[in-house]
Amino acid sequence: MEACHEALQRLQVDYLDMFFCHRPDKQTPIEETVWAMNHLIQQGKVLYWGTSEWSGVEIMEAHRVSQHYRLIGPTMEQPQYNLFEREKVEKEFQEIYKNVGLGTTIWSPLASGLLSGKYNNGIPPDSRFALEGFDWLKDQWVMDEKTKKVKKLAELATTLGTTTAALSIAWCIKNQNVSTAILGATKKEQLLDNLKALEVYARLTPEILENIEAIMKTKPVQPAY
Repeated sequence: MEACHEALQRLQVDYLDMFFCHRPDKQTPIEETVWAMNHLIQQGKVLYWGTSEWSGVEIMEAHRVSQHYRLIGPTMEQPQYNLFEREKVEKEFQEIYKNVGLGTTIWSPLASGLLSGKYNNGIPPDSRFALEGFDWLKDQWVMDEKTKKVKKLAELATTLGTTTAALSIAWCIKNQNVSTAILGATKKEQLLDNLKALEVYARLTPEILENIEAIMKTKPVQPAY
């Protein structure tokens, strides 16, 4: 609640359209979190609240609590989603979409820049992969396997007259369960290139999507019903 009040002061607004609980608080009962969010909505300080990096089980537990106490439950989630990270959005959340509904604001659509193609010829010294703390991303075997796929994706992007980054972001927002994509551009040129995804989005035919799947081979296996 204090974080909400501080955000209102910083933004100089009367209310927040969306308020995310960024990462689950393992030390606090979900009941307490749901009650706090409900209070903020009743006070007119927040219109909708959601979660960030919560598991499907935690989100459904929040809905169980909200239904039990007749409170307002979460309506959105902020998960990581890209051509390499697909499990949550495409598999884990399937029942949530169907049963209670869920909007998603995805982050890292370019997998920390990997899907932009900038690492196809090694790790540039000024890239985030070169920063201290990102050593886990430098596993040579993992990087080699992923860059091979990105290079093939780049070839497909070229045939479509676009860039690997724009194609990768367009693929993300093509998913009907993706409401918004957060872009991580740090330069104007990167932002303009990322925004080309809006043009590519309309050109992603079922055939092109199948070609992307054939290249990436990362589609989660859905449970049998």
